[in-house]
Amino acid sequence: MKPLAGLRILEFDGLGPVTFAAMVLADMGADVVRITRGVTAPPPVFDQVGGAVLQRGRPSVPLNLKSSPDRAGVLDLIEHSDALVEGFRPGVMERLGLGPDACAARNPRLVYGRVTGWGQTGPLAGDVGHDINFLGLSGALSLMGEPDRPPRPPLNLAADYAGGAWPLVTGVLAGVIEAKRTGRGGVVDAAMTEGAALTAGLFHALAAAGLWSEDRGANLLDGGAPFYRCYACSDGRFVAVGALEPRFYAALLAGLAVSPDEAPQYDRTRWKRTAARFAQAFATKDRDVWVEHFGGTEACVTPVLSIDEARHHPHNVERGAFRNGLPGPAPRFREAPAGASASADEITLAQAVARWRSSG
Repeated sequence: MKPLAGLRILEFDGLGPVTFAAMVLADMGADVVRITRGVTAPPPVFDQVGGAVLQRGRPSVPLNLKSSPDRAGVLDLIEHSDALVEGFRPGVMERLGLGPDACAARNPRLVYGRVTGWGQTGPLAGDVGHDINFLGLSGALSLMGEPDRPPRPPLNLAADYAGGAWPLVTGVLAGVIEAKRTGRGGVVDAAMTEGAALTAGLFHALAAAGLWSEDRGANLLDGGAPFYRCYACSDGRFVAVGALEPRFYAALLAGLAVSPDEAPQYDRTRWKRTAARFAQAFATKDRDVWVEHFGGTEACVTPVLSIDEARHHPHNVERGAFRNGLPGPAPRFREAPAGASASADEITLAQAVARWRSSG
């Protein structure tokens, strides 16, 4: 099932969130054409390694956007596109004659998706930066890392991809729906620092309410809780423990042969002592021994897999999560069962749909 089949999207090749977003759209069936720089080709190592996943599923057209004939060709493509995505610094596309106004003149239905670190406006809009900088401004970076060390960035996952690519995908698809309804496109302004802040919205709210400490490693989900953190095993590998709910915690205690009276779950004054007790226990056996020991229980103890191990884990193999050694498309779509008979619930839903139609 390819839910975006027939949707035509023009991608202006770049790094970070634009390439990831275009990959996701192509994975879901959109017809994406990637405009690459005709003057300087990407490094071969990127084509062969990162490009194998990030550039998959769509053809590329090398062009020199500073050339009038090539820009004219791009406008021809825009005339037949539903959306475009670009991640240049503010003003670059305008200087090339390919900004939102010029494109809307050729195609009023076009959804113009833009993603930058700081957004299209504001005091920092023209500044350079990378994932770590945008994450720092969002407030989220201050929550990450060990308590006695500087904050540690979570690769480039939180700002580039979670804060930039996914809001861009969502915004473009929302814009396409609106354009089909009204006949008018628009501009999607996705800022990585805002997307990262939104992703961390729960923790902003908890902190504002005094329910989240600014001290890293002292909270429920940042490794402060002994039942939500990773532990080293005797072979130098690790397990991840996520026993948040009381019954899951009870299963964890049972598996570690620890009395509930010795380790009350929500007594924060005893968290460090409990974590030390758990660490001592996990250090007595190899990782996979613990995984087997807790298998079938509700203790939420799983292995921390290496990249290579993840490719070969039985669950990922059964699901086909990796294809040719690389992560496959997500999410998945499944066709609705054919020939399903109408039920009472479906009739009620049909009546609701009729009411919506009658109300305009």
